[in-house]
Amino acid sequence: MSLGDRRPEPPYAAPPMGMLAAFLDFHRATLLWKLEGLTDEQVRRPMTPSGICLLGIVKHSALVERWRFQIDFAGRDVDMLWSRDDPNSDWRIERHETTEAIITFYEAESAKSREIIRHGSWNDLAARQDLRPGYTLGWIMTHMVEEKARHNGHADILREMLDGATGE
Repeated sequence: MSLGDRRPEPPYAAPPMGMLAAFLDFHRATLLWKLEGLTDEQVRRPMTPSGICLLGIVKHSALVERWRFQIDFAGRDVDMLWSRDDPNSDWRIERHETTEAIITFYEAESAKSREIIRHGSWNDLAARQDLRPGYTLGWIMTHMVEEKARHNGHADILREMLDGATGE
């Protein structure tokens, strides 16, 4: 990537909470790294038949952070930007949404997730048990590493299609 790889390296050994928190931070930074050096038009350009773009992956990822950590785990009453009537709105970039605002939103949601993790323990039960009885912070963190890694793979492909840049 054009501006250099400044992602935080996860430790080789750490307790599970610390290890997964470090991998989450690595994957959070990786997604933003995929946008570096691109124009606003490039990060917004739909690259798949369904309309997915790099910035849409960032928006979706911010909302998944909000959903899993704030709503499901902490039980907070915060808005989600999608509904059953428009289930793909979290992937879509609206005309009024700026790249800077979406990146700022992503960073803010990630910071809130970090704070929740910092005050939680592996086996702490999520506040919302209606969908997944036994749902814990450890499960959410593990799932989020999988979620981030999968979407970073999508971002790898989209970035290569845009300008040929590759990298993990």
